[in-house]
Amino acid sequence: MSAEIICIGTELLLGDVLNTNCQYLAQELANLGIPHYYQTVVGDNVERIHQVLEIAIKRASILIFTGGLGPTPDDLTTETIASFFKTPMEEDGGIIQDIENKFTSVGRVMSPSNRKQALLPHGAISLPNPTGTAPGIIWQPKDDITIMTFPGVPSEMYRMWQKTAVPFLKSQGWGNDIIYSEMMRFRGISESALAEQVTHLFDSNNPTVAPYAGKGEVRLRIAAKARDKNQAEALINPVAKEIKHIAGLNYFGSNEDTLASVVGKLLNTEGQTLSVAESCTGGGLGSMLTEVPGSSSYFSGGVIAYANQVKNALLNVNNKDLEQYGAVSNIVAEQMALGVKQCLDTDWGVSITGIAGPDGNTVEKPIGLVYIGLATPENKVVSHEYRFGKQRGRELVRYLSSCSALDLLRRSLIKRQQD
Repeated sequence: MSAEIICIGTELLLGDVLNTNCQYLAQELANLGIPHYYQTVVGDNVERIHQVLEIAIKRASILIFTGGLGPTPDDLTTETIASFFKTPMEEDGGIIQDIENKFTSVGRVMSPSNRKQALLPHGAISLPNPTGTAPGIIWQPKDDITIMTFPGVPSEMYRMWQKTAVPFLKSQGWGNDIIYSEMMRFRGISESALAEQVTHLFDSNNPTVAPYAGKGEVRLRIAAKARDKNQAEALINPVAKEIKHIAGLNYFGSNEDTLASVVGKLLNTEGQTLSVAESCTGGGLGSMLTEVPGSSSYFSGGVIAYANQVKNALLNVNNKDLEQYGAVSNIVAEQMALGVKQCLDTDWGVSITGIAGPDGNTVEKPIGLVYIGLATPENKVVSHEYRFGKQRGRELVRYLSSCSALDLLRRSLIKRQQD
């Protein structure tokens, strides 16, 4: 038994509307422990919806439709489903009364076209819509097929799902298990390299392990099917522990953890503070840090030192070094880190200077070249060179630079705790 999500609407295919309904339903099916292997998007076209149905009934027993339940001619979902199963439509007087009441409550008269929304396939039951005029249906046209339809308006669909659909599914014996997952996050290792190290875990059926590439990180998703969250975690925890051992410092957190939130926890644990000096990232690093609630307890502030005169005046970067080595250099990154640490009187100072592009590069200093400096509580200063490459583009170079700065600090904080 599995489910398939079928979203109807030409606007989805054109990209005019973001398909958040599909994500919501996928998460809800996981919460109910109902497997779901396929998602389909199709336009408002009878023939193509029939083609989708022809395929879907062969691979899923629960078909969940969203969209196409309105009163206009291009709202075809209900009648198209009925015609596929060669089932006549019947008008539901209760639905008409409900729609009329909703119009009356706002001082309007129901349009004749709204009567279309009261037509249901013979044998189907109405799935009430508490807020809108478009009801859905719950219908079992065959013994092994259950069809549920919802409007495309997300707020309406969410309420209908929770109020009617979930209780119905549970009453049918579905949804007694859950699919619970942990998303493990890694930095400093490629997706392929990590996959090679944990490839022996990919053959497990419960829990399952799957790799994902993320922006500035790599992820491993461990998913378990069980009666409840506690049982699922009991299946997941030994696998997660093994992966953490294999990955070492490349693992930085799970689920909602970010590099910034992890760094914040480490700084709070040590009772230490941080300041940042940024050039090419233009405040991106500070933005990441302040996205974490409560970051004011450890993050004092930063200096955006884009111009050389600011690097010299505020961060005490030596003008001769700027002239000799250039702003994008190890020595300048180190002086920026120490300068902001001393200027804002913090335990740690982190700096970023680089060439994000699309111009400003030379043969010796290509686009994507970045130096990150780190000043420790003992005023020891180190710097690291990163080459992110021209092909990544300006914004991604800036983003990866901020991530790398956080990761450098994270690793340094953990190593100090271990020493």
